[in-house]
Amino acid sequence: MALSVGDATLAALAGVAIRRKPARSGAVHRTGAPVLRDSVEAGTFEEAFFAVPAKGETDRLLHVARKTLDAARRLRRDARLGAKILTTSERVIARLTGSAVRVYEEILTLARLNRGRVFPSYDYLADATGLGRATIGRALAILEAIGFLVRQRRFNRVAGQGPGPRYEQTSNAYRPLLPERVLSYLPRWLRPAPLPEDEVQRYADREADTRYMLKSLSCRELAEATVSGSLGKILAKLGAAVDRREREAQIDPQPLTDSYNKAQTVLA
Repeated sequence: MALSVGDATLAALAGVAIRRKPARSGAVHRTGAPVLRDSVEAGTFEEAFFAVPAKGETDRLLHVARKTLDAARRLRRDARLGAKILTTSERVIARLTGSAVRVYEEILTLARLNRGRVFPSYDYLADATGLGRATIGRALAILEAIGFLVRQRRFNRVAGQGPGPRYEQTSNAYRPLLPERVLSYLPRWLRPAPLPEDEVQRYADREADTRYMLKSLSCRELAEATVSGSLGKILAKLGAAVDRREREAQIDPQPLTDSYNKAQTVLA
């Protein structure tokens, strides 16, 4: 790689390479900070993301995870002996390991103690479980694939020299869930009770009212109601521009005869 005299001098004085380390997404961040793909700014979404677990919910989820681990072992044994050809969903469940259940147990403990606000770092989970960081990463990927949790990557804005904001990656946010794909492997007492018919109808009516309400909103109002944070502000501005253009088109529409005459003139 050819270097100018100024670049070579700066590199010699700083004692570092000129090229910045690329981010894991494959692209070099313009500030040099490796912010991972699909990251959201911390503090802009947590109120809607976290949920306070009900009494006994975390214990129930842990029982479900342990029963699913037993089912995963049976599926792996049947597949190894050739007694069964696993479906796509069964192959995902068969990936569950004891390490993943241990990580899930720690996440559930934090959810119970912190009223659903769970955002531990990999180092914290490694110290709490006695597992390595690589094992923690694989366990979280397995839990997310099965549906036991949802995780959201986050970043923080930090002060820096020069123009433009600076960012740094921070710990992920986690929300434990009960995956639907494991319900058939659970005993009846662990399965959620079916909703009454009137409650099902109430949910259906609420969804219909919500869809009708969203259709009645303008582009700006729809962006403000569905997206939060800086992205929501940008989409709201774009929606306001679209709304303004639509209003102008309705107030002063171009007659069809004028458009036709202009087209004929151009063709002539």
